[in-house]
Amino acid sequence: MSIDGLFLHQIHKQMSEYLPAKINKVYCISDTELLLHCHGNRKNFKIMVSTHPNFARMNITTRSYPTPEIPSNFTMLLRKHLENGIILEFHQQGLDRIFYFDIQVRNEVGDLVVSRLYIELMGKYANVILCDENGKIIDAMKRIPPYENSKRIIVPSAMYKPVEVQDKKDPFIATEIDDTLPLHKQFHGFSPLLSTEVEYRLHNGEDFKDIMNEIASSYTMYLYSINGSEEYHCIELKHLNLPYHTYDLMEGFDVIYYNKEEKDRIKQQTGDLFRFVRKELNKNQNKLKKLVKTIEDAYDCEKYRIYGDLLYAYGYQVEKGAKEAFLPDFETEELIRIPLDPKFDARYNAKKMYQKYNKSKNAQIIVAEQIELCKNEIAYFELLEAQLEQANFNDAKEIRQELANKGYMKHQQSKIRKKKPQIPAFLTYVVDDVKIHVGKNNIQNDYLTWKQAKKTDIWMHVKDMHGSHVIIDSDDPSETVIRAAAMLAAYYSKGRNSSSVPVNYTPVKQLKKVPNSALGFVAIGNYKTIYIDPEEDAVNKITCLNKR
Repeated sequence: MSIDGLFLHQIHKQMSEYLPAKINKVYCISDTELLLHCHGNRKNFKIMVSTHPNFARMNITTRSYPTPEIPSNFTMLLRKHLENGIILEFHQQGLDRIFYFDIQVRNEVGDLVVSRLYIELMGKYANVILCDENGKIIDAMKRIPPYENSKRIIVPSAMYKPVEVQDKKDPFIATEIDDTLPLHKQFHGFSPLLSTEVEYRLHNGEDFKDIMNEIASSYTMYLYSINGSEEYHCIELKHLNLPYHTYDLMEGFDVIYYNKEEKDRIKQQTGDLFRFVRKELNKNQNKLKKLVKTIEDAYDCEKYRIYGDLLYAYGYQVEKGAKEAFLPDFETEELIRIPLDPKFDARYNAKKMYQKYNKSKNAQIIVAEQIELCKNEIAYFELLEAQLEQANFNDAKEIRQELANKGYMKHQQSKIRKKKPQIPAFLTYVVDDVKIHVGKNNIQNDYLTWKQAKKTDIWMHVKDMHGSHVIIDSDDPSETVIRAAAMLAAYYSKGRNSSSVPVNYTPVKQLKKVPNSALGFVAIGNYKTIYIDPEEDAVNKITCLNKR
C-alpha cells in the first residue's frame, strides 16, 4: 500500500523527539534514496528518505546501506549546503505527505541562515527539494521543467511553490461525519485502506474519536501479508481478519522495504548485472541452437563424398554449364541428383564436393567442442542468474568482480585507494552452538569449500540444480543441525519455492575440483541425501550472526 498522511503523522512525532540534531554526513545511496547521518538527543541516528514511486517513505533506520564510491552531483550539492548544519525543526504540512526540515547552516560568507529541505512523499510525484532561506530552489532529486508541468516547476533558481491543499477536514478535531462519502474523501491523511478500516469499526459500534485517539497514541506498525504483498498501519486492521506481525514504526519500514529496494540499488551501483547476465545467457542459448544445426549438417557429410566419386566416374556424361546432374548409384544404380556450380566442369565440381566432405568431417570435432563450451557457458550464466535473484549488494558486487576477473566485464574504476583483499561476505548461522556457513555466489562458495572448511566439515548442496554451498562446522552434527543446514541449502537455491527439495551432504574430503571449470563447480564422491521443504519462516527463526 502507499503510505498515508496519518501514518506519517506518527512518524513525524517520533522523529521530532531527536531534534535538534547535527547533520554529519549526506549520502544519495541510489537515484531515489537519501540517507542522512545525524547526531541528536545524545545519540547517532540515520534518517532514510525514499522517493521511489512504489516505496516512498521516511524513517529512522538501523540498517546498513552501501554507499556509492563516486557521489552524484546532487549528493555533492547536498553535502555543500547541509553537512554540519543543525536540524532545528521538522514540520508536516497539515496531514499531507509533505514535510520540511528547517536546517541552520552557514552560507558562503559565513552568516547563519536557515535552509529548508522539503520531502514530498506523494507516490510517483515523491521528491526531495532543497531551498535557500528565501524559498528559492537550489536543486531537487527529481527536476520538473516547465514543459512537463507548467503549474509547478521544480528546477534550480525557481521559487518553491507548495502543493495545493485539498478541501478536507482535520479528523482530529472533526465533529461530524458524512455517511454518504468515504472517509478518505472527507478527511486529511486518510488512505482508502484506513478509510475502510475506520468505516468497519464505526459499523461495529466503535466511536470515531476513540479510533483517532488510538491512532494518535500508536507507535506500533501492524503488518499483514496478503497474497505476497503487504498491508500495514499504526492500528490493527480488524476488517482484514488475518494474523499480523507488530513492529516499531521505524523498524517496520526497514522490514518491508529494505530488500524490495535492494535490487534497484544493485542495478544502479554495479552496472546492471541482471541485464548483462541475461543478455549473455540469451546469446549463448541462441548460439547453441546454431551450433546444433551446424553439427547436424556436418554429420550429413557422406553424401558429398558420394557426389565427388560419381562426378569423377561419370563426369564425361555431364555437360559444362549444367546446374545439376543425375548419375547412377554404384550399388543400386538409382539416379542421384547432384547440384553443380555451372561455372565449373564436372572434375572441378567433384573437387569442391571433396572439400565440403573434408570440411564437414573436421567440423564434427570442432563444433562438438564448441557445443560443450557453449553448454558450460549457459550453465555458468544460469548459475549467476539464480544467485542474483537472492543477492544483496555485497553479493552482487562480488559477482561483478568475478565477471571482471574472467574478462566478461570491465573492472570498475575507483578513486579510492585499493584495500587489501577482504574475506567474502558469506552468511553464518548458529544452531545448537554449531556454525553453519552459507555462500551466496561463486566467490563465497569457492572460499567456503576450499579455504574456510576443514576436511572433516560437512558440505551440503541441493541436488541437480543451482544453489549455495553450505558448510557445517562439525564432523558429527546432530540431526537438528543437519536439517537446519539442509533447510538453508534448499532456501538459498533455485528450489526455494519447491517442496521436498533433495539436498546432498558429505564430508569436504569427498569433494574434488573440476579441472578448467568455473568457480563453485565441484565433483562429489560418496554422499547422502535428505529431502526438505524450504520455508522462509523456518529460515528466519535460525539465528544469523551477520544477516544484512
